This record gives sequence, C-alpha cells and structure tokens, in this order.
Amino acid sequence: MSGYNQSLWLKTCQERVESSRLNGDMTVDLAVIGGGYTGCSAALTAAQAGASVCLLEAQEIGHGGSGRNVGLANAGLWLPPEDIRQHLGREAGDRLIDLLAAAPGDVFDLIENHDINCEPVRNGTLHCAHSAKGLRDLQTRHTQLSATGAPVELLSSSQTELRTGSAAFQGALFDPRAGTIQPLSYVRGLARAAAEVGAKIATQSAVQSMQHNGGVWTLKTDQGTVRAKALIQATNAYHQWLQASVPEYVPVYYFQFSTAPLSDNLRASILSGGEGCWDTGLIMTSFRMDAEGRLILGAMGDLGQAGRAAHTAWIRRKLSELFPQLADQRLIEGWHGRIAMTSDHIPKITQIGPGALSVHGYSGRGIGPGTVFGRLAAESLLRDDPSLLPVPAVPEYHESWTGLRRAYFETGAALTHFVKARF
Repeated sequence: MSGYNQSLWLKTCQERVESSRLNGDMTVDLAVIGGGYTGCSAALTAAQAGASVCLLEAQEIGHGGSGRNVGLANAGLWLPPEDIRQHLGREAGDRLIDLLAAAPGDVFDLIENHDINCEPVRNGTLHCAHSAKGLRDLQTRHTQLSATGAPVELLSSSQTELRTGSAAFQGALFDPRAGTIQPLSYVRGLARAAAEVGAKIATQSAVQSMQHNGGVWTLKTDQGTVRAKALIQATNAYHQWLQASVPEYVPVYYFQFSTAPLSDNLRASILSGGEGCWDTGLIMTSFRMDAEGRLILGAMGDLGQAGRAAHTAWIRRKLSELFPQLADQRLIEGWHGRIAMTSDHIPKITQIGPGALSVHGYSGRGIGPGTVFGRLAAESLLRDDPSLLPVPAVPEYHESWTGLRRAYFETGAALTHFVKARF
C-alpha cells in the first residue's frame, strides 16, 4: 500500500510547527478537533482575536486530505453558480459564491502575512475540456461565472495547447484568481502561525470522548483533558474514535504520482506559465508542476485497494498521451488521500451541540473553502453570531448508501483506468 511517508509533499515540506502530545488538563475558550485547513484556520483566527485555543490532532498536522491533495487553490466550488443558488437559494447562494470567489485571495494573503514557505504561485488555473461535451460545460460555466463578475477567460484549443504544452484538449477555462501551493507546507504554516499567536497545537492527541455539561465541553485524550466554552470539529474525511459524531459523507479517494524534476528544456515546454490544471472527465485528471520542476499527475482512485495496478498502469499511459515528450520519464511512487464528498457538492456545517460546530464535505475543494469555513466558524462561535457562517448550520445531516456509493466510485475509476490503460 502506498503510504503517507511516500508523499512528495511530505518529502518537500519546508514548514515546521512546534507541537507535542497533550499532557495534562487545560481550559480554553475554543477547542478545535482536526489539524487540516479548517481546523488550523479556525485556530489562527481565534488566537489572533485574543481567545485561548487548543487544537487537537490525532496524527500530525496535515496528515489527512490537507497534506495529500493536488495543491490547487481554486475559487468557488465544483458547482457552477446557478447550481449553488438552486441548492441554497439566491441570497445564501450569492453569499457563498462571493465568499469563495475571494478564497484564493484569502489563502495567498495568509501566505504573505505569515511568511508561509509553501511554493505559492498565483498564475491561475486551467479547467481543460477533454471532449466536445466538456467544452460545452466550460462554455456554460464561463457564462455563469462571468455574470458574477469573475474575470474568467475561455481559451481555444490552440491557446490551451500553448499554455499547457498538450494537444489533448479542445479548450480551457482560465481563472486568474487561482493558483498552486505546496499543500502540506501551507497547512503546517497555518498551524505554525496559530502557535506563534498563542494557540496550543497538540498532535498525536486523538479525542476519545467528548461531552457537554454545565455550559462546558470536555474533551478527553489518552493523556489529557481539554475544557472549552466552544468547539469546532474539523475532521472531514479523517475521523477517529468519536464514532457517535462521525460526519456523514461519501469517501472518495484521489491519487497522485510525480516525475523526477524535469530538464530545463522539458520544463519550458509544459505549463510554462505555472498554471494548475484539471480536466472535465467524469473520472477527472489533474496535472501541475511543482517548484522543482516535477510534473504531478493525479486522478480518482485508491492505491491501497485492488485497483492499484489499473491506476498505476493508466497513469503511465496518461502521462505519455498528454505529454509525448515525457513518455520515458520515470514516475515516483504515488500516494493518495481521502475526500469527503456530499451529494450536492456543497460543504456542510452541523450544530452538534451548544456552542459546537462540525464542518465537512468540501468534495475535493478544500484549500480555499476550508480556509474560509474555518475562519468564519471561529468568528461565529466567538461572537455568538450564526449569521457569520458561510452556509447556515443545520441540526443534522445525513447521506444515504455511503459505503455502496464509495464502492461505485472506486470500481468505476478502476474499470475506467483498466480499460484505458490497454486500449
């Protein structure tokens, strides 16, 4: 099984955060469970506001999807604006659209303000049309996004080839608001910044029980206890121990492989503008370059299951199809992460008790939304103002047939990759 220790992001991470296992008891204004984008953003926000904060992470900061994803800091969600309005209503939909349109700016501002060493490149992203149907979808998205004031641009096939270095696409939607980062470095930088302004960062500290009594939340780990007035559960798709409060979602896996650093000549022929990319395929493919000139190629699939061989064979063929000049390039051992997918692809906030929120379900768009949701969840709790939340909190949220749908997605990805690796 390809494990976390093989992740390129772990090997190249330049950020360090001082943390230790929780040992003893402490009382704080806000407790945060989960050391990903949401949790670290919340902890930083609260500590900067003068609140006492303890963040509890079962493993290490960025152990989950925040340290394993592609590193595309996109604006918005997967859904086009009209779909968001259809699910949330116009007023709430427009609020979320506006908040997430500004999300990449929030991310890059945090990087600059806290000197986070995470390879930030804000040269936009390219959503690439893999087929005529995909191009029609991009045309619709372009129309809807432009109506919101987004500075997006629809590119022709020749323009797309010039920007990507690949002749495989019929066009692309360019979004200059977005960019790429080293995702693990970013989340660890957020945690480091939170610690610098007073937040307690406790790693290897899985919460084994939590209860609310007398206006106070009590969280117990194997070696300590945290008491807090307010609580944010930000475990997303990497939930441990607290089975009674597991957020409901469809687990979807996404894997990536990278080349070794490319030569200067090859590097100049591929994504010379530094954009991050993904395509319109149902089984999506992503590709981007890192700071050292490695091409990183990814797609849906779990490298820890039976489909590993199909995914691995497919990724090698996909590399040569997109970029024939890289056909002889060696691919470094791959890694994967888990995504919390909701049926409508809109993140959820649930009120899990008095002064307590659970946030999950970014459906593969975690960097910008996670940063924004974490900040606003912390502000809402500290000010006791639910209107600050990016989406209204609900008392409970349910997904049906999560295990069956997880198997459906993984089987579909494995079969697609098996067939395409051979024909």
